[in-house]
Amino acid sequence: MEDLNVVNDINNAGSWLVRNQELLLSYAVNIIAAIAIIIVGMIVARIISNTLNKLMTSRHIDVTVADFLSALVRYGVIAFTLIAALGRVGVQTASVIAVLGAAGLAVGLALQGSLANLAAGVLLVTFRPFRAGDFIDIGVTGTVLSVQIFSTTLKSADGKIVVVPNGKIIAGNIVNFSREPLRRNEFIVGVAYDADVDQVIKLLREVVDADTRVLQNMGVQVGLNELAASSMNFVVRCWSQSGDLQDVYWDLLKNIKRALDANGIGIPYPQMDVHLHHDKAAQAPQSGQKVPENAQP
Repeated sequence: MEDLNVVNDINNAGSWLVRNQELLLSYAVNIIAAIAIIIVGMIVARIISNTLNKLMTSRHIDVTVADFLSALVRYGVIAFTLIAALGRVGVQTASVIAVLGAAGLAVGLALQGSLANLAAGVLLVTFRPFRAGDFIDIGVTGTVLSVQIFSTTLKSADGKIVVVPNGKIIAGNIVNFSREPLRRNEFIVGVAYDADVDQVIKLLREVVDADTRVLQNMGVQVGLNELAASSMNFVVRCWSQSGDLQDVYWDLLKNIKRALDANGIGIPYPQMDVHLHHDKAAQAPQSGQKVPENAQP
C-alpha cells in the first residue's frame, strides 16, 4: 500500500508540473532575470560611482566631496536596482515603496543619531569647513583623510586612525590649522627685574629679525607685556608660513634663550624663601629641671 501511495504522489506531482509548466517557466525566467538585474545593477553602480569620482578628481574637486557624492550615487543606483528586481518577480513596487516609507519612518525614529550624522555629513560636504589633507582640531587633532556619509576619518600626529561621527563635528568647534597660508607665533619671555627693558626689547627684536622665515612685511611686535610677581614678561609676535610655524617657534625660542644668556640677562624661576626664627623661650629650662652641664648658655 505504501508503494502505491508513493507512486500516486509521484504521478500527481508530475501531472501538476505538466499543468503548470508555463507558470513555473515564467517564474523561473522572472527569478533569473531579477538575479541578473541585481548583478548588473551592482556592477553598473560601481562603474558609475568610480567614473564620477575620477571625473570630479580630474576637475580638481575636493577629494572629500568626490568620495561623498560618488558614494551617494552608488547607493542610489543600488536602491533602484533592488526595486526593479522586485518588480520583475511580480511584487507591486508601489506597495513596496509604501512599505519602505513606513519602515523608513520607524527606522528613522530608531536611528536618530545615525540620521543626524548623515545630515551633518551633507553639511560638511556642502560648506566644507575642512578638506582632505587639512590639519584640524575637532576635539581630536589630526589630518583629515576622508569625510564619509556618517563619519570623518583623521590621522593623528602619532599615527593613530581616529573615526569621529559627523554629528559631533558639526555640533562643536572646528579649528582648521591648514586653511590659511600664514600663521602667527607668540612668545611670552620672562626676565629678571634687574634687566634693562630697552636692552631686552633690542635683543628680542634682533633674534626675530635674524630669522629669514619670519615675514617682516606682516609686522613684528616686541614689547613689555606684564609686570608679574617675579618677572617682567615680554611678548613677541611674528608671522610665518603655516608650514614653517612649528620650526620657527622652536628655533626662535632656542635663539632667544642663547641671546639672553650671552648678555647676562636672567630668566627667573619659582623660588621659596624659608626663614628660621630662634625661639629662646622654647629652649629655656622649666622650673625644677636641671640644666645639662654641657649645655651652652
